[in-house]
Amino acid sequence: MTQSATNLQIDSARLWDTIHETAKFGATPKGGVRRLTLGPEDKQVRDWFRNACEAAGLEVRVDALGSMFGLRKGRDMSKPPIGLGSHLDTQPTGGKFDGILGTLAALEVVRTLNDAGIETETPICIVNWTNEEGSRFAPATMASAAYAGDYTTDDILGRKDLAGVSVGEALDSIGYRGDEAVGARKFGAFVELHIEQGPLLEAENKTIGVVDRGQGIIWYDGKITGFESHAGTTPMPLRRDALATLAEVVLAVERIAREHGPNAVGTVGEAVIAAPSRNVIPGEIAFTVDIRSPDAETLEAIDRDLRSAIAEIGPRRRAEIAFDAIWRKPPTVFDPKLVDAVENATRALGYSHRRITSGAGHDACNLANVVPSAMIFVPCKDGVSHNELEDATQADCTAGANALMHTVLAIAGVAS
Repeated sequence: MTQSATNLQIDSARLWDTIHETAKFGATPKGGVRRLTLGPEDKQVRDWFRNACEAAGLEVRVDALGSMFGLRKGRDMSKPPIGLGSHLDTQPTGGKFDGILGTLAALEVVRTLNDAGIETETPICIVNWTNEEGSRFAPATMASAAYAGDYTTDDILGRKDLAGVSVGEALDSIGYRGDEAVGARKFGAFVELHIEQGPLLEAENKTIGVVDRGQGIIWYDGKITGFESHAGTTPMPLRRDALATLAEVVLAVERIAREHGPNAVGTVGEAVIAAPSRNVIPGEIAFTVDIRSPDAETLEAIDRDLRSAIAEIGPRRRAEIAFDAIWRKPPTVFDPKLVDAVENATRALGYSHRRITSGAGHDACNLANVVPSAMIFVPCKDGVSHNELEDATQADCTAGANALMHTVLAIAGVAS
C-alpha cells in the first residue's frame, strides 16, 4: 500500500453532513426517520443516492428488486468487485443511523479515494439493499436473501404489505424496478458497516466491533381462535379467551428463551385482537414471535420447546393455536480471513476493538452464504436502535468508516 493510502482518512464532516442531509427524507418530529421501503420517502432518498453516486463517478444500476449498485472501476476489471454498503429504509419509528451509516460510509469511502486520486486494483461496488428492515414487507433483508438464492425474484415481487400492495407494484410506483437480474452482479467480498444496535461496545468503551458471527433467527406468525362472548355474563370456567391464551404464550416465549440463555432471546412483537371491544371476551388474535441465537442447536431447541408449550396451552385453554415459521435464517459465521482483515485494519488505525456477535440480522448475513463477508460495528448511544432516539457520535461513525475504507484497501489493493 502506498504511503498516501496508508495514512488516508475519510472526510468526517462530509460523512456527518450526508447522514443528516438524508435524515430529512421522512424526518419525524422527535428527530428520527420514518422511511418505509418503496414509499415516497424511500424514493426521495434513492434519488438522492443515485445522484450522489453518479456525481462520484459511479456507474449506477438497479436490479429487479430495486437494490442499487454503484460501481467504481478498478485497474483490473476482470476481478469481481468488493461490495460495501447496507440499506436506506427504516423502521416506522426509526433513527438516522441504522443501515444509513453503512450505505453513506460506503459512498464516503469512494469520495475519499477519488479526492486522493487512488485507483484500486479491484473494482469497488457500493450497495443499497431493498427492504432490509422488513417493516412494510416480510421477510426482512428480502432483497439480499433473494440475491443469495434463498427466494426467487417472483416470490419476493409477489409479497404484499398490510394494504395489499405487492413489492412489484410498490417498485413500479416509485420507478425502481430495475432491469438487472437479481444475483447477476457478483462480488469478490462484501463488507458492511453498521451501528451495533446493542450495548456492549459502549459499555466496554470500545470503538469498533469486529463482527465474526451473526445470530440465527426464526420468525413465526401465530393465530389464536377462541370464542367471543359477553364479558359480564360468561362465567370464568366457560371462557375461551384468546387474549388470556396469548398471555400464556408470551410468558412461554420469555421462559424458554431464558432457559436457553444467555445466548438466546425471544420476543412477541405484535398482537392484534380481531374485533376488540371493552365488554367482549377476545375470540381471535393474530401475533408474531421472533427467536434468535448464534448457536444452531440452541435455536432448534427453542423452536422445539416453544412448539411443545403451545401444544399444551391450546387444548388446556380450549383455544386453537396456529403457529407457523415464516422465515428461518441459520446462524452466520463470517469469513475468517475477511474478519481478520477488519481486525488488522482496525488495529493499524489504533482503534480500541473487540470481537462481537451480531444480535440483529443484516444483509451481510445473507451475503455470507454466497461470498466472503464481514461486518464492522460502532457503538450507538445506550444500545438503542429501531427508535427515534437512536444516536451515535461523529467520532465513532468516522472511525467505522475509516476501518471500512482500510479493510477495503487491504483486500482490493492499490494499483501501482
